[in-house]
Amino acid sequence: MANEKQTSTRRKFLGGAAVAGVATVAMPQVSRAQTVTLKMQTSWPATDIFTEMANQYITRVNEMAGGRLKIDLLHGGAVVHPFQVLDGVHGGQIDAAHTVTVYWYGKHKAASLFGTGPVFGFNANEGLGWIYAGGGKELFDELQTQIMKLNVKSFFSMPMPTQPLGWFKKPVTKAEDLKGLKYRTVGLAADLFQAMGTSVAQLPGGEIVPAMERGVIDAFEFNNPTSDRRFGAQNVAKNYMLGSHHQATEYFEIMFNRTKFNSLPKEHQAVLQYAAEAASSASEWLGMNQYSKDLQELMDREKVNVLRTPQSVFDAQIKAWDGLIEGLAKDPFMKKVMDSQKAWVRRVVFYNMMNATDYKGAYNHHFPNTLKL
Repeated sequence: MANEKQTSTRRKFLGGAAVAGVATVAMPQVSRAQTVTLKMQTSWPATDIFTEMANQYITRVNEMAGGRLKIDLLHGGAVVHPFQVLDGVHGGQIDAAHTVTVYWYGKHKAASLFGTGPVFGFNANEGLGWIYAGGGKELFDELQTQIMKLNVKSFFSMPMPTQPLGWFKKPVTKAEDLKGLKYRTVGLAADLFQAMGTSVAQLPGGEIVPAMERGVIDAFEFNNPTSDRRFGAQNVAKNYMLGSHHQATEYFEIMFNRTKFNSLPKEHQAVLQYAAEAASSASEWLGMNQYSKDLQELMDREKVNVLRTPQSVFDAQIKAWDGLIEGLAKDPFMKKVMDSQKAWVRRVVFYNMMNATDYKGAYNHHFPNTLKL
C-alpha cells in the first residue's frame, strides 16, 4: 500500500510539473505576440561608420529583448533633418535617435558640455566615467526635464577619440594660419574657432565635401579617419592635421521619446539602457581597429600628408577656451556642470596620469622613427 501511495503521489507531482512546464513555454509566446517596435533615426549617412555603430546598439537591443522589443533603423534625413532629431523625438515623429548632443546646442549651449565642451584634461573615456559615475547623467537629466522641459530620455555611449583639427589645402604650421579661413565645425567648437579668427559654417557630414568643392568652406573637421575617408575628404584636401582641443571628448547620445520609454515594461527599459553600455565598448573597439586602418590607407594609398597639429594651435585654443569659459560660467547651470567636471578631472585624471606608464617611450622603443611628435 505504501508503494502504491508513493507511486500515485509521484504521478501527481510529475503531472503538475508537466502542466507547469507547458505554461512556462507558452508565456513567452504570448509576450512575443505583443512586440513593440521603435523607429530610430540616426544623424548619419547610410555609409558612415557611425551607422555601423548604431546597428551595434540595435543588434544588442533586439537580441537581448528576445524578439519582444525591436528597433528599426532609419538613416539620417529619413524623417527629419540630421540636426533636428531632438525635435523629432520630442514631438513623437520618431521614437528614438542615434546622434550627438552638439547637434542641438543651438537650443541650449549646455548641450555641448556633454560632449565637445572645454578641455579640462580628461579624455573621452574619463568623460564618460564622469557621466555615469561622477554626476553627469543627473545633470543632463536636469537639463532635459527641468530646464528645457524635453519629452526625451537619453543614454550615452562610445567614448570617441580626440577629433582631428581637420583637412586643409595647406598645412597648418602656426595658429595664425587659421585666421580668415572658412571652416566647418559644430557646437561650442564653432564659438572657439570664431574666437580664433575663423569664419565658421555648421554642416552635417553629408554636406561637407560639396561645400568644399563649391568654395563655401576652405577647411573642415568631422570626426575620424574612417568617416572622413568614406565621404571623400581626401579628394578635396591633402593635408590632415591630427590632434586638437576643439572636440577632445564626445559621445553618442541615444535618445528616446520619454512618454514612449515610460510606457515600456521595466525589463525593456533596462534593455535599452544596458545595451547602450554594451554597445559603448563594442563601438570603441570597432573604432580602434577601423580608424587606425583608414589612417594608414589615407597615407599609403591616398597620399595624404598626415601631420601633428603644432603646439601653437593647442596653446591658442586653450587661451580661447579660457575666454569662452568665463562667459559660459555666467549661466548658473553651465557653471554647475563645469565645476562638476573639474572636480572629477582633478581627482580622476590626477590618478590616471600619475599612474600611467611611459607608453610613448615603449612605443618609440619598438617602433623607432614612427611617431611624428
